[in-house]
Order: sequence, then C-alpha cells, then structure tokens
Amino acid sequence: MQKKLEQILMPVAIKLGNNVVLRSLRDGFLIITPLIIVTSIFLLIGNFPIPGWTEFWSGILGPHWTEWFSAVSNSVFSFTGLLACFGISYAYGKNRGLQAIHTSAIAIISFLILTPTVVTVGKKSIGAIQTMYLGPNGIFLGIFIALVSVEIYRFAIKRNWRIKMPDGVPPAVSESFDALLPSGLVVLVFFLIRIGFSLSSFETAYNFIYTLLQQPLKGAGNSLPSVLLYNFIAMLLWCFGINGPTITNSVWSPIFFVLTQDNLTAFQNHTQLPHIFTQQFIDIFTTYGGGGSTLSLLIVMLTVCKSKRVKELGKLAIVPGIFGINEPIIFGLPVVLNPIIAIPFIIVPVLNTLISGIVFQLGWVLYTNGVMLPWTTPPIISGWLSTGSWTGSVLQLFELVLGILIYYPFIMMIDRQYLAEEAEAAGLDDVDINFDEI
Repeated sequence: MQKKLEQILMPVAIKLGNNVVLRSLRDGFLIITPLIIVTSIFLLIGNFPIPGWTEFWSGILGPHWTEWFSAVSNSVFSFTGLLACFGISYAYGKNRGLQAIHTSAIAIISFLILTPTVVTVGKKSIGAIQTMYLGPNGIFLGIFIALVSVEIYRFAIKRNWRIKMPDGVPPAVSESFDALLPSGLVVLVFFLIRIGFSLSSFETAYNFIYTLLQQPLKGAGNSLPSVLLYNFIAMLLWCFGINGPTITNSVWSPIFFVLTQDNLTAFQNHTQLPHIFTQQFIDIFTTYGGGGSTLSLLIVMLTVCKSKRVKELGKLAIVPGIFGINEPIIFGLPVVLNPIIAIPFIIVPVLNTLISGIVFQLGWVLYTNGVMLPWTTPPIISGWLSTGSWTGSVLQLFELVLGILIYYPFIMMIDRQYLAEEAEAAGLDDVDINFDEI
C-alpha cells in the first residue's frame, strides 16, 4: 500500500512542486510575508487584546496615539494587491530566467494602468486612486497582471525584440535599452485591455476579476471541507519526505491570503470579522509544533517513553518544537516513510481542523483577527493573541491533550521496538524487559 501510494503521489507532488507558475505564486507571497509580519506587530500593539489597553495609553500619549501604529500597518495592508503583484512578478520573472527587477517594475506599471484613477467626491471628479483597488480586493487582479505581464515580456525577449547598444556601453545602460521594447509591448497590451473593459458592462478589470474569480474562489476556500483537504494532503506528503505545505500552499495560499486580509480589514475598522478559515486558523489551530502537530508527540516522548533514542531525540527537539520547528522529529524519529507514526501524523491535524472548525462555527471561540503573528509564536500565547480571547488558548490546550492521547499508542509501539534494539546492541538479549510496564 505504501509503495502504491508513493507511486501515485510522488509524481503528482513533484509535478506541482516544479510547476513554475505555482512555485512563483508561493515564492511571491513569501517575498512580502516578512513585511506583513513586521507591520502586524504594530497593528497588534495598537489593538492589544487587554481591557483598558487603549484607554491607558490614551491617557499618557493622547487620544490619537493609535494613528502612529496604524500608519505603519496601513503602509502594507492597504496595498497588499499591489505588493502581491510585485512579489509574484519578481519571482515569476526570476524563475523564467528574466531580469526580475524589470519584470516586477513593468508589472507594477501594468497594475496601475488597469486601476481606476478617478474618484467622485460629491459632484466633482478628482484624480485619485482608492486603496480598495490596491489592497486585499485587488490581490487576484495583481496575480493575473503579474503572470500575464511577465509572459508578454518573455514573449518579446525570446524573439530578441530589443535595442542593441554598441560595445563599450555600460551594462546598466545596455540592460535598460534591452528592456525598452518588451516593456513597451506590455504597456500597449494593458492599455488596450483597459480600453476594452471600459467599453464593457464591467467597466474595469478590477470588477471583472473580483466578480468572476475572487468572490467564487473565496467562497470555495472558506469552507471546512476545503481546509480538511488542505491539511490531509499536506500531512500525507510529509510522510513521503515532501514538504507538504510548500505544495498545498501553491494552490491555497492566494485564497487564504485574501480571507485573512478581509478579517484584518474588519479588525482594523472594529467591525464583525467575516471569515473562519484564514491563514491564522491553519497555522494556529490545526498544527502545534509544526506539521503533524508533533508537539503532542514530543510531550509523550519526554514523559512516557523509555528508550534512550526516543528520550534523547525528545530532549533535542522539544525547544524547537515549541516554536514550530519539527524537522528533528520529521527526519530523526523518523516520520518519513514510517507507516506506524504516519497514521497519527495525518489524523491529529485533520481532527484538529474538524474540531476547530466546528468550535468556531458554534461561536465558542472568536474568529482570528487576521494579524500575522510570527510563525514561531508558541501555542497558548498564539491562541490568545490571534483571537483576543482566552478561549482560543483553551481550544489549543484541549487539542494538544487530544493529540497526546492519539499519538500515545503509536509512539509506544516504536518505543518498544527501539528498546529491544538497544538491548540487543548492548548484549542484553538475556535481560528480561517487561514491556507491559512501559
């Protein structure tokens, strides 16, 4: 069965992992993720989930102190669509063997060409750009523009449509002239696209993408079956030595990113949070200690297991595991190609997803606020910060204990096996080991 699954899954996983478009989507979002995490800290400080926090600092710093922190967070969150366009076009251009700085620059220009630049205030129309077009609602438009603009640019480069400068011209000057005709072609195409949409019932490319693509995908991704499938595939791939989230994120990341930004916008505006299944839901309430929710496994290894191999590995891996780093367990126990531990490794995150989804839907825990905490934030703390309520921490604690109960019989089988191997290696075959007491 294991060989059969490997024959089926490995080619699919490798094909998805090597797909240049999906890889570029993943890499592009990773480029802007540090900005989101850093500015999220400022947002969290301005809206810390402690009663009286705002009033306390207002008495010291004045009533407008939160605006200082909002200025930092808005510098990223109000422009996530534009930033996604930049990151993805840079990654896609690089993966296509092009000058990435040129592809990202022309993608930004193309994004702005398709962005409405007139705002009606009262009876007057003024030249301006609303951040609604540049922020979360523009993410899918940014993805489309990034991919299409790079392909058009690449089309011109492959046909050698460039202005060649004589020898002796500085490389920077030569490269800029090389990009002249390909950039002009990209601008011309998006100029025509803007005209085409202005003559249609959609009026703008933004309306077209948002209506026909972004809204339906948000609806499909914002469901419990979708998130269950995401975690099941990711954990299954880990069992074969493939970093599962790098594959599943290629498909789900754009959807989770938009859902997260919707919640973040509502959190900033102090309105009702709209979505359950955000990136924070995935990161904070389905896996603890990394893929497979192996923090529960580590606790069993340290407190119950008897074999020296398992105990020592638990000691080495517990601190990284608390902060979400579990490669020592994945490859040290190992989890990879280990059919015994693979069962709970898949079951625990999927069960956590199911329980958390139901609990959130029942309203027992507040929705995640969209603030991107550092991925190394330990459980219990992350549950409180992401929801602003102690109930988030209680849910995490419950799922950690449940994971311990599920992992227990499986790791004990491995522990018995390692104990026997250690006894044999030490020449203690004749020693009576009472496994019933372990």
